[in-house]
Amino acid sequence: MTTDNSKSARDFIRDIIHQDLRTNKYDGRVHTRFPPEPNGYLHIGHAKSICINFGIASEFNGLCNLRFDDTNPIKEEQEYIDSIIQDIRWLGFDWEDRLYYASDYFEQMYEFAVQLVQAGKAYIDELSAEEIRNYRGTLTETGRLSPYRERPIEENLDLFQRMRAGEFPDGSRVLRAKIDMASPNLNMRDPVMYRILHAEHPRTADKWCIYPMYDWAHGLEDSIEGITHSICTLEFEDHRVLYDWFLDELGIYHPQQIEFARLNLNYTVMSKRMLLKLVQERFVRGWDDPRMPTLSGLRRRGYTPEAIHDFCRRTGVAKANSTVDIAFLEHCLRHDLNQRAQRVMGVLRPLRLVIDNYPEGQVEEFDAVNNPEDPSAGTRKVPFSRVLYIEHEDFREDAPPKYFRLVPGREVRLRYGYFITCVDVVKDEQSGEVVEVHCTYDPATRGGDSPDGRKVKSTLHWVSAEHALEVEVRLYDHLFNKEDPTDVEDGTDFKDYLSPDSLEILTSCRVEPFLASASPGSRYQFERQGYFCVDPDSTPEKLVFNRVVSLRDTWSKIQKQQK
Repeated sequence: MTTDNSKSARDFIRDIIHQDLRTNKYDGRVHTRFPPEPNGYLHIGHAKSICINFGIASEFNGLCNLRFDDTNPIKEEQEYIDSIIQDIRWLGFDWEDRLYYASDYFEQMYEFAVQLVQAGKAYIDELSAEEIRNYRGTLTETGRLSPYRERPIEENLDLFQRMRAGEFPDGSRVLRAKIDMASPNLNMRDPVMYRILHAEHPRTADKWCIYPMYDWAHGLEDSIEGITHSICTLEFEDHRVLYDWFLDELGIYHPQQIEFARLNLNYTVMSKRMLLKLVQERFVRGWDDPRMPTLSGLRRRGYTPEAIHDFCRRTGVAKANSTVDIAFLEHCLRHDLNQRAQRVMGVLRPLRLVIDNYPEGQVEEFDAVNNPEDPSAGTRKVPFSRVLYIEHEDFREDAPPKYFRLVPGREVRLRYGYFITCVDVVKDEQSGEVVEVHCTYDPATRGGDSPDGRKVKSTLHWVSAEHALEVEVRLYDHLFNKEDPTDVEDGTDFKDYLSPDSLEILTSCRVEPFLASASPGSRYQFERQGYFCVDPDSTPEKLVFNRVVSLRDTWSKIQKQQK
């Protein structure tokens, strides 16, 4: 799935590819891959990488593989694999028959490791994980050589084979590359290539008890698949020299690793470790909670793949890390939904309104515009009767200055309907709260216009009490109330910044009867309220709507202020 705008995009990655095509570096090929680790659900940051890798392949008539980096059986589950496949397909991308797994290459990786051992470039180490860290040194202190570094090659080969055979317990031995313990790049200080892990793998079961580390597996997978441009996020920049070293020492096909800045959003965490904590500790309802930045959460909330494509394209591809305002993501969503979402009337906090001079039992139907941005969307019929519901906030008995909605004695317009004037109110005897408003209407203003040209300053949305559907509405807001939840202070945790106002559930909302057949996933604009999506929790007896985003576009306001 590509957009016209993406075809004309230029950035440093595409500039590299254009240059490679001019020099025929890879025989005119462009072959990328998206390599997620199946240890969690994909989030909006992954969408950026997906759009880059699949988008570039499409733009340059190339190929893009989907490859699961399933090298850690302790953290990986089939549930995650299934969700990743669903998310990428939802974004509109297709890898055709090129679905691969790191585990497809375990045997070949092992043989490559044996090759390095035979060349004296790798050795079996019996230091503990903590000792390896201590021996590694720091940025200002060189590392120390392991006492096992100079084992004879034959002994290393024997131990490696016995590791594979399962003779040793977890953590007792590792295979390390023999590079340079004095290197200024800590990644080159004899990195671990294999560890012992007696755990059942989702795909290879108990065939293996040694598993490759990511830095070892990453380049081999790219090489085996014939990848031309291995596009990674910026944290792998310091690993590139190791990526190159492994491929050069083995003398095998060598792709080019290119790094770009990952996507960060304010009021959001993007760490899968943190997101997993939110799920496991039940701060959210699951990976697809509409407050989560996961693609499944955004999809459930009501985001469209087109809006995410637009957001990823417009944020661009950079070389330096930065944080994007979440208001910009919401701006892209509003722009898309404004074009496609059907308009309806929904009342979130109903206040009963009775038109005293409207005939009892009479029902009219008004023509309502489905989408003013799309004339082809047509119109629908909206029933009107003597008793209506309006928003509670659209009436004030004692109005503040510049409040132009309904107050006693004031005339306002009902959307598509009539002019009405408030003449009385009914209050709760205990609380004194207004529970019902009585009005009169002007029959000559049918359709919302006055034949004598008089003007009103406010138009209210409404639903007919007799015909309205009672629905549940979930109002979502930012999950965190701190701009950078990961910037924790002493004695605090990122979870301490969870917003208590991230979800408000309204159970007695009313919407027009047109929505009776609304299906899960369908999106609407509730006039004057925002954009809403039907949640999968909906039943034939009661619909549930998620607020996707409000109508207020803070990003546009920011842009105008800057101009």
